[in-house]
Amino acid sequence: MGASSSTANPSPEAHEQREQETLASATLALPLLRAAFTRTSSADADTLPDALAPPRGASFLRPPGSPPPPPHFHDLLAGLGPAVASIFSAGGTASLEGDAGWVPFLRGFNRCCARVSASRSLALLLRVYAAACAAAGAPCGVQFQPSDEGGDEEGKVVGELAPEEIAAFLWMCWVMAWSGSAPRDSGDGGDKSEPVAVLLPDVTHLVLSALVSAGAVADDDGIWGWEISGGGKGVKVQEFTSWMLSTASGIGNCLSRYVQGRFRSLVADPTEESSVSTVDMAFDTSDVFLLTRGRAWAISLSLRNKLSEKFLSASVIGMDTEDLLYRSSVHGKGLSRFWSGVEGYKGPMLILLSAFSKGGVENVDSDRRWVIGALTEEGFESKDTFYGSSGFLCAAHPIFRMLPPSGKEKNFVYSHLHPQIRVYEANPKPVGLAFGGTVGNERIFLDEDFSKVVVRHHAVDKTYQHGSLIPNQGYLPVEASVLEVEVWGLGGEATRRQQDVYKKRENIFSEQRRKVDLKTFGNWEDSPEKMMMDMMADPNRVRREDR
Repeated sequence: MGASSSTANPSPEAHEQREQETLASATLALPLLRAAFTRTSSADADTLPDALAPPRGASFLRPPGSPPPPPHFHDLLAGLGPAVASIFSAGGTASLEGDAGWVPFLRGFNRCCARVSASRSLALLLRVYAAACAAAGAPCGVQFQPSDEGGDEEGKVVGELAPEEIAAFLWMCWVMAWSGSAPRDSGDGGDKSEPVAVLLPDVTHLVLSALVSAGAVADDDGIWGWEISGGGKGVKVQEFTSWMLSTASGIGNCLSRYVQGRFRSLVADPTEESSVSTVDMAFDTSDVFLLTRGRAWAISLSLRNKLSEKFLSASVIGMDTEDLLYRSSVHGKGLSRFWSGVEGYKGPMLILLSAFSKGGVENVDSDRRWVIGALTEEGFESKDTFYGSSGFLCAAHPIFRMLPPSGKEKNFVYSHLHPQIRVYEANPKPVGLAFGGTVGNERIFLDEDFSKVVVRHHAVDKTYQHGSLIPNQGYLPVEASVLEVEVWGLGGEATRRQQDVYKKRENIFSEQRRKVDLKTFGNWEDSPEKMMMDMMADPNRVRREDR
């Protein structure tokens, strides 16, 4: 009975340890956490701030055509490890060393990685940013108001972020995501190791999106030619948090993923770690497609499905060119060329197009290039009606917006080709590619030649959520000249193989239709064709009908 009573009533310390271990095991395996704790608490190993630091030896460079990171950016990243480690000890524990520090270590890990509300995750991430800026001596508009209720919370996050600070914060979040694909120490540990150049993504469209959402930049007048380095009005932290929750909710997972990735790298076998390819981290200026790294990362932050990982990987290492199903500058413009690239691909696809608006209309700026896109969940079909089960519209340049389904209608995709057998139609359906709206009144309509695109106001569309796709859109339809069209297949290698099988089968059928078997025809001497040929050769020849 005594043993049973002891088991049924554990001490408060044992009860807390069991709760913390149960909570932590839902995120990361306890043996791995125990190994990470042992490594960070032993005297001859890395300390917790070192273990939580990003991979050393990387040099982060500016993306082509975009402003460079601030001068203090590398110092900010150097303070990232201590800043994240400060979250571990924020619960009031000064030391995490020894066996007595196991529960505080778990408490700190759960504080960073346990499933909490999105607003709290973003608040923790802003605290990390503020602490890293303080260590680097960089300006930071994030402030904290003490909490009246006490507890382990440090109060409300307030303040104002300038455009340069928003860009630095977004770049810091991307580096945290990039760290998950990199070895723990990329530039030290041997004479052969060399500093690795890493290309940062362009985040101008995300910064503009946050400023326009908060009203700091006018969507119609101030969006063209805007630069981060130009300064301007800042955004309150509350408004910036609201923008992240609505447009870039994936940022809230950065801290949890970063901590887990650093711990996995910490306890990894050094021989296996040294064999990790550095292709992910190599300097590459191959942002020659419409789907740049910055746009891929923005899309990954806005999605909440498995495609988010695909776009996150593309923002780190670039898209696999084998996934490029169609590019108008390479394969030629037109719906038929487009169809030859996408036919038979039964998987999600991203369609991006760049265009410039024509002048002469009051609500249209001339010579303004923009990029919009559509994300489909399934393959294309040649139909004269709308179809589809899900999809997204997005504005990718110069501002980023993601428009998910509204749930009211299902007019996601319209792709109509000329029928092979022409018949008379009193009211022929338009030939082209469209997204949203209704037939004849589409939200986005790309003509058959891929030379013109028409973008209509969201009032005509009940399939996708409201929001402008291009600046200065207004209420009238905007007609623009198409510069480039890209289609990326997102279904992976298995979907590509299925498309290859489909194309091979179609090629076999086409070859069979080209072959003519003369044996299937009747005797040539008795055929009406021969009689007609003889009459044409000698029309005066008298012929007598055989009776």
